[in-house]
Amino acid sequence: MSKLNNGEPSLHNIDDYNGKESKEKKNTVRLVIILCLVVAAFVVYFKSTSVPTDYVGTPENPGINTTKK
Repeated sequence: MSKLNNGEPSLHNIDDYNGKESKEKKNTVRLVIILCLVVAAFVVYFKSTSVPTDYVGTPENPGINTTKK
């Protein structure tokens, strides 16, 4: 078994294994997740409130008339 380890720590030697993570690491992970959710909310808001610019036509050939008569 020692030939397979090659000096690497086992899971039991790692601090974050089996629910033993520090409070600072938990708060950092929470902060990153909240930050990602806030950025995603801004992107969704700006995409949903933007006016589409899919006008087809030129001043000489106005294209499709979208006004209701």
